[in-house]
Amino acid sequence: MASRSAARLWVLARLFHPRAWIRRQPAANQINKVLVLHHLLLGDTLMLSPLLAKLREHWPAAQIILACPSALLPLYAAHPYGVQAVGFNPRERQTLTALAEHGPYDLCLVPAENRFTPLARALGAKWVCGFAGDRPGWKNWLLDEARAFPSQPACFGDFAATLVDGPAPLPYRVEDWPWPSGKPFTPPTSRYAVLHLGASSALKFWPAPRWKALADWLATQGITPVWSAGAKETALVDLADPEHRYPSFAGQLDLLQMAHLLRGACLMVCPDTGVTHLARLAGTPTVALFGPGSPEICGAGEYWRNSPFTALVAPIACRDQHNTFRREEAWIQRCSRSLGTGPGQCPQARCMEALSLAQVQTACEQLL
Repeated sequence: MASRSAARLWVLARLFHPRAWIRRQPAANQINKVLVLHHLLLGDTLMLSPLLAKLREHWPAAQIILACPSALLPLYAAHPYGVQAVGFNPRERQTLTALAEHGPYDLCLVPAENRFTPLARALGAKWVCGFAGDRPGWKNWLLDEARAFPSQPACFGDFAATLVDGPAPLPYRVEDWPWPSGKPFTPPTSRYAVLHLGASSALKFWPAPRWKALADWLATQGITPVWSAGAKETALVDLADPEHRYPSFAGQLDLLQMAHLLRGACLMVCPDTGVTHLARLAGTPTVALFGPGSPEICGAGEYWRNSPFTALVAPIACRDQHNTFRREEAWIQRCSRSLGTGPGQCPQARCMEALSLAQVQTACEQLL
C-alpha cells in the first residue's frame, strides 16, 4: 500500500508542473521519441506488435519506448522493431522514475486503459493519444486525441495500430523478431509438438482425457507430444498423463526458454492464452482452442495473416458479453465469467467441452 501511495504522490506532484499542461501536437517530422504506455498481460502485450511495427515504419529514426511488466523484458532484449522495453508497474515509484528518465516524449500512445493518461502527462508527454470510451469517463479527460474504438470486428493488435495514421504495417515475418539465447535447457531431439494445457481461467481448460487422446494420436504420427503449463498448473499435466509417458516442461521454463521450445516445435495446441501469441511470434503452427474468448479480438488478424494459425471455436449462446478494455461494442462476443456456481459464474466449461477431439485432430493434420 505504501508503494502504491508513493507512486500516486509522484504522479500528482509532477502534474502540478506547468510542463504537464502545455499541449502542442508535434508535426510528423518532429516525432523523435514515442512512448507506448500500458500494463497488459503477456498476450495483450505481444499483440501490440503491429503498433510497434507501424511506428517503426512511420518513424525509422525515432526512439520507441515500450512500457511493459518487468517479467516480459527478456522477450524484448534483442530489440524487435528497434524498440526499447522498460519495466513498468504503476504501483512502483521507481519504475515511473525510470520512464521519466527516458523522456521527455513527443508522443505517448495509450492503447488499452486510459487510466494511464495522468501518468503520461506527468511524464511530460507533449501529446497523448488513445481510444475514446473508457469507463469511468474521467479516464478520458486528459487525452489530447481520442480516436474512435472500432465498431466492426477487429483484432486488438490491428486496431491498436490505428492510433498511428497511415497504412497498416507490412505483415509479420518470423525474422522481424530476434531472440536472445536465454538460459540453456534440453529440448527434445525428435520431431515434437507442444501441448500447452494452462490458461488464465479454468473455463479455458480442455478436458484431460482429450489431451491424453491427442497426445497418443500425435505419437502414432511419429511426433513426440511435449507437455507445457505454468508453475501452478502442473496438476493439469498429471491429470492428462498420470503415467508420465511423455516429456513435460510444465513449470520448468521461463518465457524466453518457452519461446525457444516453441521455435523448435512442428506444432502447438493450446487454449486461447498468452503463450498462443508467443507461438505466433516464434512462427510455430498453432491450433488455438477458443472457449469463452473472442477469436476476432485475439486471433491472427491482418498483421499475422500469413502465420500458420487455426482458431477453433464452438458456437455457444453464453458467449454473450460485449465489452473489452471497458468499451462496449455489439460485435464483441466473449465471456469473462469465472468457473463456479455463484451469481455471474459459469458452472461448467461447456464452450471448451464442445470442441471435440476429432476437430482438433483435423486442424492439426491441416497444419502439419
